[in-house]
Amino acid sequence: MGISVEFNPDLALRNWEQFKNWNCRREECIPEKLEAGKEYEFLKTGQRLYWLLGEIPLCETKGGGQLSRPKASIVITEVRHLIEEGKLCTRGRYKVVEVFSDDKIHFDGWAKVK
Repeated sequence: MGISVEFNPDLALRNWEQFKNWNCRREECIPEKLEAGKEYEFLKTGQRLYWLLGEIPLCETKGGGQLSRPKASIVITEVRHLIEEGKLCTRGRYKVVEVFSDDKIHFDGWAKVK
């Protein structure tokens, strides 16, 4: 028996509409108004590991590995693993460094493009 862990080079959350339509919890979605300098909470199912010592992309997911281009550059400030309603989850907080509003390439893999 092993321990199932997923390594994530980005934080992928759902569109805010999923929360408005009662399909997801607030913390599972990108906030409707994402602002640089603000901190937000996130929630993901499963035991996930993130890089904590620098900026990573915040992407929108439609599920099944379908990700958007980065919506923002973030720094994850806190991560914890816990059981919620009988399911293993990863909860945490992230701080938005920069919000992207164009189609330029802002990350090359996990590295932020200057």
